[in-house]
Amino acid sequence: EKLNSEIQKLNRQIAATDSMLKADDSRYKTLQQRYKADTDRRRGEIDSLNAKIRNVAEQLQEERGKQARAKNRSENVAAKRKALRSALAAISKQLETQVAQTVPWERETRLDRVKSLTRDIEGGNASEEEAFSRLKSLVAEETKFGDEVAVVNSPLTRKNGELINATILRIGNQWMVYTDDNASVYGSLVRRMENGSVVYEWNEELNLEERSAVKLAIDVKQARKPPQVVKLPVSLSVVGGEK
Repeated sequence: EKLNSEIQKLNRQIAATDSMLKADDSRYKTLQQRYKADTDRRRGEIDSLNAKIRNVAEQLQEERGKQARAKNRSENVAAKRKALRSALAAISKQLETQVAQTVPWERETRLDRVKSLTRDIEGGNASEEEAFSRLKSLVAEETKFGDEVAVVNSPLTRKNGELINATILRIGNQWMVYTDDNASVYGSLVRRMENGSVVYEWNEELNLEERSAVKLAIDVKQARKPPQVVKLPVSLSVVGGEK
């Protein structure tokens, strides 16, 4: 009878473990789906901008041809250029919105460049050709920003308000993690919605596996460890802990 009791107890423990494993697997799949959906959305936004820019480029080229063939249609040319300026301003404003929602990494500087272009377009201080060239360059910069891996040593304000010296690693728009000089404090940036707006905050409740992954990724980027592929958990991505 005692043996049967022990067997039943063991079976219950096994069943509980199986249930936990299934729950963890379900959560991981959900996080992967969120990450894929966010990546697809960002790629779609960039593709949409590039398509609009190509369309504006075609309109500009067409307009140049019309000017060469019919210089006497000045009023029509002016109207077309006004329409092109409006289209360029609309795309620039759309880019403003997208940059404002990216991770806070030189975000104000990047956003100021886009806002400056919008002001120049709306104020007539940039020709259509100049505006198009600058807009194309800004989109290329944001595309590069979304793909690059960068690390900096910088003062950082923790979630509790404490100011520390930290090493911050950014992988595109999807991961931003940090550790302090003593490798005793770790954090990952999390995106969430607040009153209809995108905000970011630090998640500093990382488990041992996540801390180890952050430390390894930073060490490899700073050449303290041999070059290797480091897989950061999806839970550390800005959408992995999205609320």
